[in-house]
Amino acid sequence: MTPLKPYDLSLLADNGLRRGRTTGSCAAGAVKAALLLLQGVQVSQVDVALPDGEHFLSVPIESAELVDGGVAGSGARASVIKDGGDDPDATHGATLWAEVRPNGGGPLRFLAGEGVGTITAPGLQLPIGEAAINPVPRRMLAQVVEDLTGEAAGFDLTVGCLNGEAIARKTFNPRLGILGGISILGTTGIVEPMSLEAYMASVEVYIRVALGPRPERLALTPGKLGRDFARGLGVGERQIIQMSNFVGFALDAAQRSLSEDDWELPHLLIAGHPAKLAKVLNDDWDTHSQRSGMAMGVLAGVAERGGWQEASAAMRAANTVEEITTTFPRPDFWREVEGQVARRMHARVPRVRELSVRLFAMSGAALGEASLGGAA
Repeated sequence: MTPLKPYDLSLLADNGLRRGRTTGSCAAGAVKAALLLLQGVQVSQVDVALPDGEHFLSVPIESAELVDGGVAGSGARASVIKDGGDDPDATHGATLWAEVRPNGGGPLRFLAGEGVGTITAPGLQLPIGEAAINPVPRRMLAQVVEDLTGEAAGFDLTVGCLNGEAIARKTFNPRLGILGGISILGTTGIVEPMSLEAYMASVEVYIRVALGPRPERLALTPGKLGRDFARGLGVGERQIIQMSNFVGFALDAAQRSLSEDDWELPHLLIAGHPAKLAKVLNDDWDTHSQRSGMAMGVLAGVAERGGWQEASAAMRAANTVEEITTTFPRPDFWREVEGQVARRMHARVPRVRELSVRLFAMSGAALGEASLGGAA
């Protein structure tokens, strides 16, 4: 086996910010320190193997002690202070702890201690009733046990967080159906500061949770306009996902989830401002202004092909898409845009039976269809 290399957290990320340790890495460090204490070794730092199979991460140990007065056959508990680097993470500075107890040779069990949540809704890759310790952190904890004992079995691993329930209220956990505390997260063991990947991963989780109960309708929206419209239609809060600029990624995430669960969503609603959504007609699926073109030319192209040639020239000269919504407020034109966007998007999510697009001005006024009375 090739020796693991140390992961150097002192090396800054590409954006010049500090990386940090995930809650999963902290939990693994606490489990290792507790298990070592059961073996008679007191440590102030441990090395935790990372999921990449190439590196280990050094984790400082805040405390470690035997429980139940050190009675033979009892357990041990250790804690770690979470350092999330420069990422604006609600769990930065939190105290993560783990308690390790022998269970008489039974299978390895992952339990939620005080401050770590419990799964209460489908769609989170874990059964309802399980501790909110995600799959990759579970593998990290199991690896720690196997490395020290030769087998990933024989212990109950309880992970908790000091004031975790209060911290969780600053996160999306309550909306995701994770109650009682934080989640133990991380796919790499390393927190990448303010990474787009982290945000995209959270969007995918929200989509999976929304699709978990197999609803009749899911709504995806870049921001507030579409969210408010979906609410007005009675779409449940958990089924309204703000995808920001990641339009293509969100559609792909929905398709992946539907394919994995082998079912079709009856209706997907996409609602928002045309400055974002019309960009997909130019194959710009990440609609951030730094990664896509302006939508005025896209709308002008629709106008030109649809017989609104005079309006097309004015659209190309417009300063903003919002200007076009006020100077050319024709519902038939905007219905055409909605239909073209819907068809382009639908090709990306074939497991959706019907996909509707609704466009709005910044005032919230509907530009094309004002309701969902028919397919787009």
